[in-house]
Amino acid sequence: MAEKKKFLLRIDENIYAALEKWAADDLRSINSQIEFLLKDMLRKAGRTIDKTQDTSKTDDSNS
Repeated sequence: MAEKKKFLLRIDENIYAALEKWAADDLRSINSQIEFLLKDMLRKAGRTIDKTQDTSKTDDSNS
């Protein structure tokens, strides 16, 4: 499994409560629900990241 970036999220308590219920309805943790929703919105916006592409390294062999 790929490493996951940790970060602090401050969120309105009403939004959190709605996400908590939605996550429970879908049998997910809140974290998994947020990640699921973000991935879905990225895909719909055409901003998905190709997992086969490693952007942290560059190929300098042609330099």
